[in-house]
Amino acid sequence: MTSSDLKNTEEQVPSTGGARQLGWGRFTLQFLTVVIAYFMAGIPAIAIWGETSTGAAVSVATSMAGGLFVSWLWLRADGALGEAWNLRTPQSWPKTLLWAVIATIAIVIWFTVGAMLVEAAGFGLPDVEQVIGWATESHFAFLMWIVLVALFAAGLGEELLWRGFLMDRLFRLPGLAGKMWPVILIQAALFGLPHLYQGFGGVIITGVVGIGFGWLRIRFGGNLWACVLAHMAVDVLMLSLAYSEKLGLIAA
Repeated sequence: MTSSDLKNTEEQVPSTGGARQLGWGRFTLQFLTVVIAYFMAGIPAIAIWGETSTGAAVSVATSMAGGLFVSWLWLRADGALGEAWNLRTPQSWPKTLLWAVIATIAIVIWFTVGAMLVEAAGFGLPDVEQVIGWATESHFAFLMWIVLVALFAAGLGEELLWRGFLMDRLFRLPGLAGKMWPVILIQAALFGLPHLYQGFGGVIITGVVGIGFGWLRIRFGGNLWACVLAHMAVDVLMLSLAYSEKLGLIAA
């Protein structure tokens, strides 16, 4: 077999390997239990600290930990953990880092352009004022939100949950196996819905970001590093800009 006969595993729909396929009933059960675990795991933090900066940050982190734990149980039971949560060393770190940078820049640009489009369409601008207020309340709050939310819950957690667990599950369903764009669009829509607290504008903007991350996962054959690094970079950058603005380091 010559090199021209070899398929570049990057840019291919990720293989489901020898893991079991899913029926819609089992998929629904898995998805619902992950959602329930996600919301239930965040309640204790709010009960202890209330709706404060600390309470919100810890709640987001523990919610994600709960959702990831149940996801891990299901993936492990189905023999799909390695395929779904593919954080193995990528074939090329330079290419992975390059695409992470490209994705970061594209998302930041989209936040600006998308905000103008959704406002022009009458959906309203995403309402992130309360979240930004919590994250920029103090030096301690800023660092806590960077670590617990930007890096863990969003950057790592959301990629493992949405691009990892959910996309892997969707690819194993009858009628969706091997169908890249239907899977990307479904996971993006489900990714956008939890951002309803930002208004419909936030759902739309986040959903489009989910499409980009879904494509990026496919671009790297299921490897999640480019998605994780870009997601971390975007959230850290946006929180840092908001905090710098509050401190008067940059113009509003």
